[in-house]
Amino acid sequence: MAQDVEVQAFSIIEAQVTIGAGSVIGPHCVIGRGTVMGKNNRCFSGAQVGILPQDLKHVRGAAGRTEIGDGNIFREFATVSSSTVYPGDDETKKTVIGNRCMFMACTHVAHDCVVGSEVIMANCAALAGHVTVQDRATLGGLTGIHQFCVIGAMAFIGGMSRITKDVLPYMIVEGSPARCHGPNVVGLERAGFTKESIRRIRGIYRILYRSSLNTTQALQRIEETVDDTEERQTLVDFIRNSKRGISK
Repeated sequence: MAQDVEVQAFSIIEAQVTIGAGSVIGPHCVIGRGTVMGKNNRCFSGAQVGILPQDLKHVRGAAGRTEIGDGNIFREFATVSSSTVYPGDDETKKTVIGNRCMFMACTHVAHDCVVGSEVIMANCAALAGHVTVQDRATLGGLTGIHQFCVIGAMAFIGGMSRITKDVLPYMIVEGSPARCHGPNVVGLERAGFTKESIRRIRGIYRILYRSSLNTTQALQRIEETVDDTEERQTLVDFIRNSKRGISK
């Protein structure tokens, strides 16, 4: 633990924990065994990071792994589970969080999740196990994400949504069951996307969701009619790699 780490009253730092310089662990927090945290992280009252997973198959007495980058904020009672260790595992799996994320009060990141950088999870949003959240995605309050789902980069999920399929990058998804409502234009503009890039993303959305084509046909149409750019390739690759299918 770096010399300038501040650990406030009644907090517990378990064995084999690494905490980087400039970090603050507030009161009544728990940092679980084997957790590695980078610099300038902040845990508010009651946050529990790298604790044993809520998984009945976890080997009793084993310690999972949790790796956290720099500059993250864990607000009151946010919870992050370590990876699950199954019988026969070599214990190389881990729960991973990138840099500069905000986990508001009572959010939950379950075992074996991979969360990118600059992700925002609003109050009581929760990830089930093995979820991937790519960079700069935003999850509204009380949103639940099914296990093994992938949330694309810069996606925006409205509050109280139920996500059971993958969410495309750059899109707004909302509802129960969740549906795609078009590109996250405000987020894209704030991120510096050009009008031309946003126009292309709109065009891809219309082909995927507003035509009578199935997904295979839509991908072929996109590759035939939309300029070969980074955002086009990001969306095409995401769809082709999706295991759960994309939100409709």
